[in-house]
Amino acid sequence: MRISLRNFDRAANPTPINSEARKGFALVEVIVAMVLLAVAVSSLAALVYSVSQSGRVATGNAYRNGVLMQEVNRLEGIPYDSIHVGSSYWTVSTAPYPHTRTVTVSEPVANVVKTVRIVISPANPIYKADTVTFTRTKARTSKVLCTDCPQG
Repeated sequence: MRISLRNFDRAANPTPINSEARKGFALVEVIVAMVLLAVAVSSLAALVYSVSQSGRVATGNAYRNGVLMQEVNRLEGIPYDSIHVGSSYWTVSTAPYPHTRTVTVSEPVANVVKTVRIVISPANPIYKADTVTFTRTKARTSKVLCTDCPQG
């Protein structure tokens, strides 16, 4: 008994595919593949843009924090009596972080405590403004180390 594989294959796939019908199908495959590739590339481009924006915002936040700390250190380093009550502001227009600084000093308890408020407002709208508030107190005078002071 002899079994023909040719007849067996015909039973599984009764209609043979000729090359003419295959040509149009290959074109459809290429178009579908290009559409899928375009979707994948555009998603990747959106991801790269998002990551670069996040990096730029993080850089701006680092500059803002540096400017705030610089102002806090400057105002903590000068004598209490040299800090005048009132408000002042100035604009820094140089790169990499153009911004406006506003310093407001109030004296809720006369000659004892001054409240200092610093506001940094960046010129670029993608960066957020930030505020720091701290208090300065007048140092007490002590005669502990005074050897020439009269004992009273």
